[in-house]
Amino acid sequence: QVQLVQSGGGLVQPGGSLRLSCLASRKITSVFRGYTMAWYRQQSGKERELVAVISPDGATNYADSVKGRFAIFRDNSRKTSTLQMNFLRPEDTAVYYCNTNDNGMDYWGQGTQVTVSS
Repeated sequence: QVQLVQSGGGLVQPGGSLRLSCLASRKITSVFRGYTMAWYRQQSGKERELVAVISPDGATNYADSVKGRFAIFRDNSRKTSTLQMNFLRPEDTAVYYCNTNDNGMDYWGQGTQVTVSS
């Protein structure tokens, strides 16, 4: 079973930056290396949407709304995925979730509130 533990987030002014981290506990590093890691967000009253994804070989993909502002990283030795969010906008306000899939089953972090407001 995969447990994803998130940290980071909070309140920031427009134009500011935040970093979210996701630790895949209960898994050894050799297993983590094979995971595709993703970040989703869910804005109030809307469906959860994919924000960024990083494959085991490091290839990344982003939602159009965050391209050029967000960056996803992975550190296999620490079993961690990080979402660096820059030039934040009020419309980035949402609960952000870390995600991975193991043997066809989706696993989610506990969710982290990000609020962009002046």
